[in-house]
Amino acid sequence: MRHLKNAVATAAAGLGLVAALGTAPVAVAAPAPAAPSASSTIAAYNGSGENAAANRAFLDAVMKSVAEKRAANPGIKAVTVTYDASGAPSFRSQIANSTQIWNSSVSNVQLQEGSGADFTYREGNDPRGSYASTDGHGRGYIFLDYAQNQQYDSTRVTTHETGHVLGLPDNYSGPCSELMSGGGPGPSCTNAQPDANERARVNQLWQNGLASLARSAS
Repeated sequence: MRHLKNAVATAAAGLGLVAALGTAPVAVAAPAPAAPSASSTIAAYNGSGENAAANRAFLDAVMKSVAEKRAANPGIKAVTVTYDASGAPSFRSQIANSTQIWNSSVSNVQLQEGSGADFTYREGNDPRGSYASTDGHGRGYIFLDYAQNQQYDSTRVTTHETGHVLGLPDNYSGPCSELMSGGGPGPSCTNAQPDANERARVNQLWQNGLASLARSAS
């Protein structure tokens, strides 16, 4: 990831998988406003350079956090990225499902809930939908929007946004079988599994990242 700028924090909006889609509504603690149409939601994020920049900044933030841990504990052999889900209580099951999906799909990096989190989950209402971002202080967060998670499959939304943590960009022109196609295939797409290319890309990113972090920690 690139070095972060304070401005990236809010700009990150774009990461929004605005699209992680699906038809099954999800129960949330607060009433959600009427969901925007699928076409307008997808159009707002398709082809956004701001999204790509925010995605890269998010990965940079996570890599930096992991590097700091490795420097403090040079004996660590595996890359474990920790998260805090306390800020998104309505989506605990979706976050747990997303973690299980990614941990069973890739081997060079694993997600784990715990203290000293590299990134956090948050929830609420935002016209931008769901997105991944940075806080401007070397850490990242995933925001899960109530309305979007009613319109689209909530596990797909969460797993897609978590894919940004692991370094994957959006590709809205892709098929439903591609997790990072987000909202491109429409709300009927409920696939929450990364495809073979996405799994390979994450493993490659973190294999290279692990080597780089090992050098910086030595």
